Amino acid sequence: MHSMDEIESRVDSKFRFVLLSATRAEQLMRGAKPRVGLRSTKVARVAMEELLDGCVEWSYGPPPQAEAQDGESLASLSENAGPSGVA
Repeated sequence: MHSMDEIESRVDSKFRFVLLSATRAEQLMRGAKPRVGLRSTKVARVAMEELLDGCVEWSYGPPPQAEAQDGESLASLSENAGPSGVA
């Protein structure tokens, strides 16, 4: 069993670890071959072990960019926003 220190040294947050594990578990359910020796028959456990053992590569991807829709500028979008900041 891995400690939380090990998780945080491999992945920047617990939330991202859960997302990555879920994505990998879905791949395993669809037929991907496990990259670690099977200690468990549960795909979620196998996916977590793969991440912690460094068998699965991941990246943040490109940073998101805000885009105005329908020709509106970003300034006009924020001016039309209600009190909660949502247009």
